[in-house]
Amino acid sequence: MLNRIVKNKIAGGLMFTITVASILLVVFIGLGLYLKSVPVFEHTSFWHLISSSDWKPGKGEFGFLPFIAGTVWVTVIAVVLAIPIALFTALYLTEYSKSYIRRWVFTALDILAGIPSVVYGVWGTLFIVPWISEKLAPHFVEYSTGYTALAGGIVLGVMILPLLISLFVEIFSAVPKEYRDASLSLGATKWQTSKHVIIRKTLPGIIAAVILSVSRALGETIAVLMVCGNVPLIPHSVLESCYPLPALIANNYGEMLSVPLYESALMLAAFLLFIVVFIFNASSRAVIYKIVKSR
Repeated sequence: MLNRIVKNKIAGGLMFTITVASILLVVFIGLGLYLKSVPVFEHTSFWHLISSSDWKPGKGEFGFLPFIAGTVWVTVIAVVLAIPIALFTALYLTEYSKSYIRRWVFTALDILAGIPSVVYGVWGTLFIVPWISEKLAPHFVEYSTGYTALAGGIVLGVMILPLLISLFVEIFSAVPKEYRDASLSLGATKWQTSKHVIIRKTLPGIIAAVILSVSRALGETIAVLMVCGNVPLIPHSVLESCYPLPALIANNYGEMLSVPLYESALMLAAFLLFIVVFIFNASSRAVIYKIVKSR
């Protein structure tokens, strides 16, 4: 009996230690990025760094506004394109489809999820970029290279689709069958049941799934770098080139030793990305808590 109690305490202590270590890991990552960013803070104020559009590393000018704007453009486009497709696909798979269709779709999703991001980048370069340049852009602007925020958003949207669909399917499948039966017995159609019962019941889970996919989208690097154009200017439409923060870090990290403050500026870019993801997740968690509490 005593031996079992000791083992239980050891297991509990071990799990507590691992939990604390996970939390501390996040703190140490943020602290490390901040300390590496301090030199550029001493050179220029934080507000000027995030509000300026001047990016001239050779002159010690580091304006991150174009990169922040590029990150926002690409992420918003990806999420706007991916959420409706993922939502309706997941509803079809859980409420309408046959079992053999689900098997084929899940196999395809596993394949999509396992494809390296560089392959998505190549696909975007070979197909999405020419389509935008030759087919879509001429209807709206005189000329476009195709390397645009829209191209980055489309590629990124396709990349997060497997994750979103899988999460939505798990969430919808967790709704008890009694809810569906009760709705159908009252004369509701499958679509009405999906709309007014399934989606409303799983709304907090849907929000959590979107949060996770947005976090994935914010940190994606190679595929976005290959199709966005990497021009350090603020895009004013989806048909203009952009330069997201992850692409900035990946594209310039090897050059940082040749220019003073360059390393610190790139670490600040990583720190900004860390802050954005942290704040977004914290705010969304608060929204989920309020939704759950109000029910």
